[in-house]
Amino acid sequence: MSSWITACQLDDLIPGTGVCALIESKQVAIFRPDHSEQLFAINNMDPFSKSNVLSRGLICEHQDELWVASPLKKQRFSLLDGRCLENSAMNIESYKVIVKDGNVLVQL
Repeated sequence: MSSWITACQLDDLIPGTGVCALIESKQVAIFRPDHSEQLFAINNMDPFSKSNVLSRGLICEHQDELWVASPLKKQRFSLLDGRCLENSAMNIESYKVIVKDGNVLVQL
């Protein structure tokens, strides 16, 4: 299991949006859905378009679960575990993320 890696500061994340962080040569999309410290991290690669764009997607809610809708083809991916709502064969990786002393830490 890899160690926790500092990605950014919590204050760098605007509530209601996502950002992309390069962690160990991997693009990770980090989302802050609201003003709380609840964060989510998933692979930034949209498996349908093969483009690193999910951090620019829209955060949405479906059946009381948070998802991100890809900005290109609009497929939705769970922020909890990377499941694809439209096609279970296209799931993506999700990562643990915590806030410690104002730092956002991700574990790949």
